[in-house]
Amino acid sequence: MASPGRLAVDERPAARPARDGAGGPAGGPSPLIVLVHGSLDRGASFGRVRRRLADLDTLVYDRRGYQGSRDLRPPARDLADHVEDLLEVIGGREAVVAGHSYGGNVALGAALDPRGGSIRAVAAYEPPQPWLRRRSAAPRADGRVGDPGEEDPATAAERFFRRMVGDEAWDRLPEAEKEARRADGPALAAELAAIRIRRPPFDVARLRVPVVYGRGELSLPHHRAAVAWLVGHTPDAELVEIAGARHGAHLTHPDAFAAMVRRAVALAGRPSGAPAAAP
Repeated sequence: MASPGRLAVDERPAARPARDGAGGPAGGPSPLIVLVHGSLDRGASFGRVRRRLADLDTLVYDRRGYQGSRDLRPPARDLADHVEDLLEVIGGREAVVAGHSYGGNVALGAALDPRGGSIRAVAAYEPPQPWLRRRSAAPRADGRVGDPGEEDPATAAERFFRRMVGDEAWDRLPEAEKEARRADGPALAAELAAIRIRRPPFDVARLRVPVVYGRGELSLPHHRAAVAWLVGHTPDAELVEIAGARHGAHLTHPDAFAAMVRRAVALAGRPSGAPAAAP
């Protein structure tokens, strides 16, 4: 993947010519597909999705603090640091960015950044919007909401995994993989603390590229509600609902997740507000 001191990146060129309808704007070259993982995850979790996008150039990376990028310094402090890393990975190339969970927030933040002009479209699957539920809560002196907690990061990482993926999934992990997830605990704790805020870190109403939002049919109510809010407040947005899926759709429903990414590719380059072609 990457050299020491750099993000762990895995870029894979298209293995075969793009399928009909999978190319870039006006039939031109396809943009680079950048897949951004969520909390307590890593780029390799998109393996099944990438196999279904083999006709496109794809790139995954471990976000700062996770897996192959765990020792990168300085550690990420907030969403802005992860946006900075994503823009560095893109390097000004035309791209469609697809993010899962917290990775969706990174993708949206990058598309709104003045330096993100080469991002042509975004796909975001259940990006968390905790500020929507905390607007009425009383902030602390630093403007954040809620108890930051003093739980050991390794224990918190295990608890988070069990809550999001399930006890059985955790129990099936080899011990080395459990230790790797626990080692990602500090990065998880930092980004969860960073989104305990009342005000959103970005304004989706300012987006000027098409966005495809995804959610699972069986996902938790607050994930589904957050996506509904985002669709209603983003100028050029579409909703994809994945039947039978929960939050980890990139793992359990890779065909549908890849189809969501392809929809974003199809919309890339379309002027904001222009009529959408049929999927």
